Amino acid sequence: MGEPTASDEQLVEQTLGGHTQAFAQLYDRHRERVYRLAYRFVGNKADALDLCQEIFVKAFESLATFRGQAKFATWLTRIAANTCVDHRRHAQARQAAELNPEIVKSDYRLPGHGKGPWPAEASEREELRASLDAAIAQLSPDHREVFVLHAIEGLTYDEIAGAVGCPIGTVMSRLHYARKHLRGLLAGLQKD
Repeated sequence: MGEPTASDEQLVEQTLGGHTQAFAQLYDRHRERVYRLAYRFVGNKADALDLCQEIFVKAFESLATFRGQAKFATWLTRIAANTCVDHRRHAQARQAAELNPEIVKSDYRLPGHGKGPWPAEASEREELRASLDAAIAQLSPDHREVFVLHAIEGLTYDEIAGAVGCPIGTVMSRLHYARKHLRGLLAGLQKD
């Protein structure tokens, strides 16, 4: 069994050695980040939870292919991004629901998060978050993908290129146009 302070790579080795509880620790460490990533791609809680489960099943089933050339978190993010892209390609009808700001606003937070700011400040932040989420949902799928991976998940251009299977130049171009489009969308919201 893995120790609580074991590295991700040690937990991978333990899992491959037959200690499935070690994978449970990997799941506990990374589930919230994977959920947030999935949520940013699909825009609703139910699909994000389903995708999160699918991502971890895929990771477990392909764990033997993890070579340690990148961090486990990067490898898992690539699986997550690819799973989300596949989901998007097979469910184009979902985009209409993603554009509904009320759905985005109601599904944003995971339940059970602790202390927060004062109510007025929290309300302003929630409004801003809902506006940003609605604007992100209006990006094209390719632009949304690179924006979420870079700006929200903190991946480098190189990591994004590997995750989505395109050259770094394409990642940079998509990110540039995503930012430009978001600025326009958010500027339009401020005028309202």
